Amino acid sequence: MLPKIIDLFSGCGGLALGFEKAGFDIVAGIELMPEACKTISYNLSWRYGKKETHICGDITEIEASVFKNSFGDEGCIVIGGPPCQAYSMAGRGKLRSLGEDRVNIKDARGYLYQDFLRFVFELEARAVVMENVPESTNFGGKNIPEIVCTELTKKGYKAYWTILNSADYGVPQVRERVFVVAIKGDEGKEIKLPNPTHRNEVDVLTQHQKRFEGYKQCQFFVEPNGTTDELKPWVTVGDAFSDLPEVFPTADSKYKLVSLNIEYPYKTEAQNEYQELMRTWYGKEGFGVSANAFRRNTRDFPIFERMQQGDNYIAATKIAEELFYEEAKLFGYEKDSEEYISLYNKMVPQYDKDKFENKWKRLDETKPSHTLVAHLAKDTYSHIHPIEPRGITVREAARLQSFPDDFFFDCSMGDAFKQIGNAVPPLLAYGVARTVLNTFEEE
Repeated sequence: MLPKIIDLFSGCGGLALGFEKAGFDIVAGIELMPEACKTISYNLSWRYGKKETHICGDITEIEASVFKNSFGDEGCIVIGGPPCQAYSMAGRGKLRSLGEDRVNIKDARGYLYQDFLRFVFELEARAVVMENVPESTNFGGKNIPEIVCTELTKKGYKAYWTILNSADYGVPQVRERVFVVAIKGDEGKEIKLPNPTHRNEVDVLTQHQKRFEGYKQCQFFVEPNGTTDELKPWVTVGDAFSDLPEVFPTADSKYKLVSLNIEYPYKTEAQNEYQELMRTWYGKEGFGVSANAFRRNTRDFPIFERMQQGDNYIAATKIAEELFYEEAKLFGYEKDSEEYISLYNKMVPQYDKDKFENKWKRLDETKPSHTLVAHLAKDTYSHIHPIEPRGITVREAARLQSFPDDFFFDCSMGDAFKQIGNAVPPLLAYGVARTVLNTFEEE
């Protein structure tokens, strides 16, 4: 029998969803945030008429023995992604803004991998999959994946860490993440690296591929399997979006805030393999799709409309100034008059161009998206729709992460964006889960 899955730091369930699709049984888990716990409970338990499996609570206050009866002789695999905020560049910046003493190495979240390992060892997990951001390789000079692999090795596991790009596994997003993979030595097996299913048609190294030579100096780093010309090209934003409902065609369109449980009909039939998968993940295709809510950026809709695909904040401010000059001329305001200055402040974003250059970005439909982050909960300037003059909807964010269309978000728009931005893309998780499955199905 296959080992059961214990899912720690589950978020809204991206990692678990990939393991479920591969054929594993998710029997228990822990998540701190109530909204995320509700999302994972609905999508992994309630939709099947089962009682929820995940505990909503603080892992540091929970004993591993709580899951002893969740599995039998088949044992368990512990999976999860400890919080990344202490490691990530965005998280470090947020901490610095709160005061000089708020440095990342003082952030308790940076040490939660220790609780992850506590559960691994006390539950005698047969295998381990831990996910995090690449910046975890330098946490105040400490390489967390190396530390985790060292601790696992001391306990008799065969362990390694690598960096995988979600775009190589069919996700329409360039998102590089660390994966620690381990299996008990007495299993007499190895968990191989997953094989990519897609490739970059442009021969350009990603941000972290450029660092592989440095990573090779680490004891436990293993370079991921390369791509070949026979693989399918990366899935693009256009591939992900083209069948989704049109919700705001022009800057003059009437804004309507819709509940996340309201379904809109698809704009077209499924137009490619990715759309077909998103529609039929659970086996049956629906007639429409929910979570079509997007941010009300009234000032910025006209700016978005004039932005070209790929434009950033520098281009956006130039457009805003053009719109302002047109408006000021129309009203006949004299330069530097009170009305002129007031209109300028109303129409032109006032962010620091040096700091915000890439905080705004209009998606390019011919490429995968850049990485989604939890800051989507605050605003969606980082991911402006490539065609319509607005930020992306919750469903579009879910598509960019490879959450299927029947994955339901029963929460606020902000909470949904946060959960999606924090998640492991299910298709990437599926790629990892399949190689784990193959290991345990070997005779």
